[in-house]
Amino acid sequence: MSDDRTTGLTDPVEAMLAQAALKRTLFDPTSRYYGIDIAVRQEGGATVAYVRRRFLPQAGRFQLLQEHVVAESERVDTIAAVHFGDPTVFWRLCDANNAMRPAELTETVGRRLRITLPEGISGTAL
Repeated sequence: MSDDRTTGLTDPVEAMLAQAALKRTLFDPTSRYYGIDIAVRQEGGATVAYVRRRFLPQAGRFQLLQEHVVAESERVDTIAAVHFGDPTVFWRLCDANNAMRPAELTETVGRRLRITLPEGISGTAL
C-alpha cells in the first residue's frame, strides 16, 4: 500500500474520507452530539479531548407533528419511545420544547409537549 501524498494518510479509506470532506464522529447518528466536533487542549502536560459546546436549537426550527399532554408519572424516555420509537432520543423533546433539563418536561401534569420532526426537516409524517 503506498502513501497518499495529497493527504499524508496511508489508509485508503482514511484518504477517501479526507478527500470527500466527510466528518467523522464518535457519536451515533441518534445522539444529540452527532456532528459536534471533538477538540483537544493541554492541561497539566496532558492532552485532554472534549466535546465542543452544543447549543439548544431554536424551537421554531422544528416542524410540529402533534402535541402530547403529559400524564401523571410519565417520563420523557417513555414519551420518546411512544412518539419516536426510541427512548434514547428523549433529547429531541427537550430541543423542540426549549428544555435544558429533561425532567422539567414532565414536572407539570397537563403540559403540552411539542412532538416534532428532527431539526431542519420539513414535510409530513410518514
